[in-house]
Amino acid sequence: MRIILFTGKGGVGKTTIAAATARNISKKGLKTLIISTDPAHSLADAINMKIEAEPTLISENLYGQELDVYYSMQKYWKNLRQLMQTVFRWQGMDGVLAEEMSAIPGMEEGSAFMWIEKYYSEKKFDVIVIDSAPTGETLTLLTLPQVTQWWVTKAFPFQKFAIKTLGKGVRKTTGIPLDKGYEELQLLFSKLEKIHKVFSNPEICSIRIVTNPEKMVINESKRAYTYLQLYGYNVDSVIINRIIPNVDETGFFKNYINSQQKYINEIEDSFAPVPIFKSKHIGEEVFGLKLLDKIANQLYGNDNPSKIFFNEKTIIIDESDGGYKIKLKLSFLDEKTFKVNKFGDELVIELANRRHNVLLPKFTNFHKLASFNYNAPWLTINLLKNS
Repeated sequence: MRIILFTGKGGVGKTTIAAATARNISKKGLKTLIISTDPAHSLADAINMKIEAEPTLISENLYGQELDVYYSMQKYWKNLRQLMQTVFRWQGMDGVLAEEMSAIPGMEEGSAFMWIEKYYSEKKFDVIVIDSAPTGETLTLLTLPQVTQWWVTKAFPFQKFAIKTLGKGVRKTTGIPLDKGYEELQLLFSKLEKIHKVFSNPEICSIRIVTNPEKMVINESKRAYTYLQLYGYNVDSVIINRIIPNVDETGFFKNYINSQQKYINEIEDSFAPVPIFKSKHIGEEVFGLKLLDKIANQLYGNDNPSKIFFNEKTIIIDESDGGYKIKLKLSFLDEKTFKVNKFGDELVIELANRRHNVLLPKFTNFHKLASFNYNAPWLTINLLKNS
């Protein structure tokens, strides 16, 4: 089974690319589900048909699903939601507000994992394509399993004992179903641990970053790539979307086309050796299967989008004495002529007319560049904490 997750800054065209990819895979005979975890839910617009909160048949071998947090909570979190509502009402909160507040932070991301774990366990689909929320929310989704590890190993055993001892008494006196709510929470923790192993397995899960040839979008894509590498997820390709074709080089779009080409070069340099796919603007709004097929054909050609395009770590960050050691896989460097500089949380590697920018985690703002060395293909950079 394959899981392919598309992420990127809001508005770059993730839904279109994800839907086109899922459609192309399904036409190759693989039973495919495209599932939207984005609260904006543009999948139905891209497909041009109604998509339900359960898998909906779109075309042969292709199913779609738009996650509804309240439907998912009713399905998987019924007792926990009842627990939250009862607590809020017990504290004097209005019933409607209590119901709205019962969707606590993390439940939407947790619900997405519950669905995916279900489908992975059932092996009902050959491929799951995930149209995720914008980058920040996606990182929250993907880091949720690591965050819950602390609860599983530290806080949860003690709380479980306390709830087991006091839960029935609390329910009798206040009506708050602590024991039932915590049973569901325990089930969630176990499923999150399982699905984290699945998402961390590069033979199963690939993440694809969708970007546009624009400065602000590229910077967010670089940062997302660094964090995904840091958390151990495999990014198997980067997709540049909405490229303006070179059809009007002397007219209105001349400057825009030239600007895009400059940023395309930057993307290719910054993400090497990760494969880059390009999708040109087709001159009209994309919705419906016919136009999605057109996008997929120009994007992948004869390639099968379900395959693993790349499976290597290109950024490794480890703690070292008084700082951090960062290893970057850069096969294009000439060890005698390149330069390395650090500006805030950005590393800049320059070689002749090529420039490789890496956006580091925010905590590196407080570290300075101490030294670096190149042993092909790895560039090792040592950072020390500012004194």
